[in-house]
Amino acid sequence: MLSVRGLTQRYGTLVALDRLDLDIPAGSFTALLGPNGAGKSTLFQVLSGLFAADEGEVSVAGCSLARQPTRALARLGVVFQQPSLDLDLTVRRNLFFHARLHGLVAADAQDRIEALARRLRLTEQLDRPARALSGGQRRKVELARALLHAPALLLMDEATVGLDPRSRQELLADLQAGVREHGLTVLWATHLVDEAAQADRVLVLHHGQLLADGPPEAVTRTLGGDTLEAAFLHATRH
Repeated sequence: MLSVRGLTQRYGTLVALDRLDLDIPAGSFTALLGPNGAGKSTLFQVLSGLFAADEGEVSVAGCSLARQPTRALARLGVVFQQPSLDLDLTVRRNLFFHARLHGLVAADAQDRIEALARRLRLTEQLDRPARALSGGQRRKVELARALLHAPALLLMDEATVGLDPRSRQELLADLQAGVREHGLTVLWATHLVDEAAQADRVLVLHHGQLLADGPPEAVTRTLGGDTLEAAFLHATRH
């Protein structure tokens, strides 16, 4: 679903991504685990078309981001680290606005909004202004917005920052259900080991390079530790 080859991004003399190679299979939940400054957000900015990489190739669902940007980006859904709802609009209006940007007709958009609201337990919030919602509810609205156009790949960039433990677990559970029941493909960037441990697969990123790639247990063995947290802390200590 996602293929990255030789991806390099520099900020002056700082190399944020260093000849990165990775593949994300369809229907999987993959955690991109790295400390702050590892290059996770830079990677997501490149994948979502906000940055043009200095070197390398990216394809989404077989579409080249460089040569077919419109087709590639149409297959993506993104929830960025920084909240981006219009707080003065209702939840429904926020979602309709996004649906229009993707060219969805009103009737189709309405059906999708209602279905996603039921799935994410937001039905009672649809006609409330976004500003009246809790942090966890706002994140669910952003998730619904990212899923409205039925993307092939969902990017979640540090999506639980600022959420309480219950909201964090609910968001993870909703995404895992999407993978199991709807064949969604998720790439979840986080610096929290307990979140990464719930993924099908973990990619450990440090200084723009992949240190390990595999199921959580295999990554733990590769990095040398009794637990995933101990292995991660040891591998990224410098």
